[in-house]
Amino acid sequence: MARRFPGCWPFGFTKPGGSYERMVGMKQLLVITGLSGAGRSTSAGVLDDLGWFVIDNLPAALVPKVLELASSGSGRYDRVALAMAGYDKEMEDQIHGLRASIGSVRIVYLNASVDVIVRRYESTKRRHPLSEGSLVDAITREMEMLAPVKAAADLVIDTTDMNPHQLRDRLTSEFGSGDQASGMRITVSSFGFKHGVPLDVDTIIDCRFLPNPYWVEGLRELSGLDDEVRAHILERDQSERFLDRLMGLLDELVPAHAEEGRSYLNIAFGCTGGRHRSVVIAETVGDLLNRRGWTPRVNHRDINR
Repeated sequence: MARRFPGCWPFGFTKPGGSYERMVGMKQLLVITGLSGAGRSTSAGVLDDLGWFVIDNLPAALVPKVLELASSGSGRYDRVALAMAGYDKEMEDQIHGLRASIGSVRIVYLNASVDVIVRRYESTKRRHPLSEGSLVDAITREMEMLAPVKAAADLVIDTTDMNPHQLRDRLTSEFGSGDQASGMRITVSSFGFKHGVPLDVDTIIDCRFLPNPYWVEGLRELSGLDDEVRAHILERDQSERFLDRLMGLLDELVPAHAEEGRSYLNIAFGCTGGRHRSVVIAETVGDLLNRRGWTPRVNHRDINR
């Protein structure tokens, strides 16, 4: 269970609102924020299971005090995650303060569509924190209030099409290592356009111009992870030219993004259903990036649909 700090503080700590200068014991600090109903508490539980020291539902005003407590002593809490709740400028100010004063801080913003959040609230029978009129109005108002926080995030995770298990897998992929290497994390993924374009990616490449195994007898029921499908797509001059030019572009873009200080780079390849062509290209690009010294994570959103 994620830790929840009580309302009183040990003797010797200053009141909330102090500086961040004493917070030197942590190796990594992660801030989880975003829309109510998008998975913030679920994410806090996942990170707690992964060994992070998690403070759930933390008001923005208490951030300096909690970090001072977590970073004091022998450095016991070297990976701290704050699941922050709030809707005013104070959250934005605290995030800017963290960024300015702590080197290894990452901001993760959880997003979801209005209709999905409505369904989640209706299924749980819980009240939205901003509810005064309709639920849709409350969600829309929260989106507007948190727009600056979303813009400041290192990683935006859209949970619209995710169940709790898929959110757990995504967070485990991003933050599961106890000794994460510094530098930019690269995710290469595949998806199907007919299932919707992913919202939490930086670059989308359309692979629908490649020959479609779906229309080939014996290949339809297979996936892009099968050798027969890979051969059908890759053993063509068109595919070879495409990959050569694509990797030439990525050889320029990926190091440039890293030099700009990016924490994450998410590249997605799409085809019609997300089962054949995009899977083959994502796997191939992931392997080629790995050979170049990067360590991309490869996932396939729609391969089992």
